[in-house]
Amino acid sequence: MMELPEFHVVGKQIDETLAGKRIERVVANFSPRKWAWFKGDPASYHGRLSGKTIRGAVGRDSHINMSIDDLCLSITPPLRYHEDGKGVPKKHQLLLEFSDGSVASSAIQMWGSYYLYDEGSPKDELRGNDWKPSPLTEGFTKAYFESIVNDDEAKKTSVKGMLATKQRIPGVGNGVIQDILWTARLHPRLPVSELTSDEIDALYGALRGVLRDMTEQGGRDTEKDLFGNFGGYKTILSQNTLGDPCPACGGKIERKSYLGGNVYFCANCQRL
Repeated sequence: MMELPEFHVVGKQIDETLAGKRIERVVANFSPRKWAWFKGDPASYHGRLSGKTIRGAVGRDSHINMSIDDLCLSITPPLRYHEDGKGVPKKHQLLLEFSDGSVASSAIQMWGSYYLYDEGSPKDELRGNDWKPSPLTEGFTKAYFESIVNDDEAKKTSVKGMLATKQRIPGVGNGVIQDILWTARLHPRLPVSELTSDEIDALYGALRGVLRDMTEQGGRDTEKDLFGNFGGYKTILSQNTLGDPCPACGGKIERKSYLGGNVYFCANCQRL
């Protein structure tokens, strides 16, 4: 699924590619999914968006905000651009057809949300995370990260639980944490309460550094961008490298199910 790096990358691509395009037709919730959420009646999306022009877009840590005249469309699932109007998936949750014949389609992978609201309206539940400092900015200080680590609830879980649940760090999920934890040499199941001061330092540095590299390189090689291309960041631990030798020690990269998803790790390098 898309996470923080991909939201920033695709947000920039939308801003560069779709800005100025006039929307002719909107199809929302064509293929209903249990875990597809819409703010407002999806049947109203065509009436509210048709005839309007996309002014720009910005990728947040956990979603993409598209400015469409006086409205804002926030989305969390992937978005694909079809320049010639071809290749649109048969099943989709949102379709934007433009006056030049091009199309943007969105189909969720596991879950996703589409929120359409008036520009400048009070922050809703999706935008409420915008106030939290992003690991890509200087506002994500060591002191701020330590406040997350030292939270009483976080101390009761593992490092994976701390990083990838409860939206403690918006946009950071089960996908990006694999390389972050490998870089910090920490096992996903390691209890937060057992972290040493040096390990907290290492995790903070890995979190900021790995996310920056993923974003600068166009996202991960396990996820696709606006044009359907995989990102340029070569994941160290992912489905692409399962069974490969660890680049640090040569040990075998393993996979296990943990906390509702697969975790990848090197048992030799990552302390448990």
